[in-house]
Amino acid sequence: MQNSLRSRASQRKLRWFFALIGLGGAIASYAVLSSISRPNPAWKYPFQRPVVGSITKNLQQEIAFNQRIIQQQPTAGLERAALAQNYLKMARATGESSWYLLAQQTAQQSLAQLPFDNDGAILVLAKVAAAKHDFTQSLALLKQLPPQAESRSLLTTNYLAVGDTSAAQQNADTAVQRLPTLNNFALRALVAVAQGRDTAAVQDFKTAIAAEEPDEAGSSAWVRTLLGRFYYKRGQLQQAEELYTSALEILPKYPPALLNMAELSVRQWQADPTQTQYQQRAIALYDRFFLSNQQTPTTYDHIALRGLARVQRLQGDPTQASQTWGRAVARLRSDLSGFGHRRELAQLLLERGQTEDLAQALTLMQTEIKIRQDPETWDTLAAVYQRMGKLAAAQQAIETALKSGIKDPAVIDRAAAIAQARGHLASVQMYRERVKSIDPRFDAGARQALGLGVGLSGLN
Repeated sequence: MQNSLRSRASQRKLRWFFALIGLGGAIASYAVLSSISRPNPAWKYPFQRPVVGSITKNLQQEIAFNQRIIQQQPTAGLERAALAQNYLKMARATGESSWYLLAQQTAQQSLAQLPFDNDGAILVLAKVAAAKHDFTQSLALLKQLPPQAESRSLLTTNYLAVGDTSAAQQNADTAVQRLPTLNNFALRALVAVAQGRDTAAVQDFKTAIAAEEPDEAGSSAWVRTLLGRFYYKRGQLQQAEELYTSALEILPKYPPALLNMAELSVRQWQADPTQTQYQQRAIALYDRFFLSNQQTPTTYDHIALRGLARVQRLQGDPTQASQTWGRAVARLRSDLSGFGHRRELAQLLLERGQTEDLAQALTLMQTEIKIRQDPETWDTLAAVYQRMGKLAAAQQAIETALKSGIKDPAVIDRAAAIAQARGHLASVQMYRERVKSIDPRFDAGARQALGLGVGLSGLN
């Protein structure tokens, strides 16, 4: 009971914090953000943009409809499954953690009432398990379902998370062959990214955008954000900005696009600190995020807080930065039992830079690597070992991260740093050349922005 009360108090403090940040900078934010370049016509959304708030409003109406039927028919298992699906859609639309928990509880109730022929409820539970980073449970649930399009899509993201890119590719290929939709092409593109097949990835991303339909604005913003992130990782910053802008034209409050644009702004600012408009834009983007998410904690809060702390440190305010990092750490610690953000907490602890945090960071990553074995997880484990001076273990982890063929400059840059610490100078040169071949603009400024964006993941 005491832990629950502390968690609620912590959430109230965070909401006040977000409100103070957002309200204090709202007018300035609007002025700065209005200067963001217009989207490239190549990425223009060809349909009428949804009215702000219409997606969640429509979902609320569907939820109310489901609830009315359940009141009339309390044992309606299929209707509860439909309600759970709408709760899950709301979770993805808002990023709010509470909707995921409602979806899970409602799907479980649906299965209790209708334990057979209830694929919808099982699929919801599998999606919630993946969102909570319980990929073993998600895969076990998916094995109970027939090979339908949605289950294959989720299989793809699960296999990417556990590091099985061959199985991910097989499922992605089958999904595209059976149903060539935006979602399936985008997921196949993510598999290609994980395997380092850039040409195939770009082709599938572009095909996904060409296949979009008018009733999937959220997915349209998602795939543009993914492609923008891909270009960002290749140092093609103008293309990244155009795609993020296009995503925000569709959904002005879309958290991944807001946060990735902020990451881009920090990198542009650090590449040339005299260009203070980029610093102002980063702050304005965080203002917009916090102003849009004052009511309920979301799965993106820790990313925004980490970014704000980074900006505060770069502005020369380490005291304020430390306080903001503390809020981010508290947010993730309170969320560990629900959403299992062990990797993200370990990353924050490393960045905060307190020696006493290293033991916990290692414990978190030793647990996480048993569940999640994608390149970012191996890279984070390598970072912990590197900070602790366990360089042989760090090298083994970073080599595993690179084994899939992924072309991530940040991961390869860490491999160079570990090789340098071990005195392997030939390897250092090789890794640095690889970094420049992928992102010719990767430099100290790019390093200052590392970890501030929403990554190339199918778990949107």
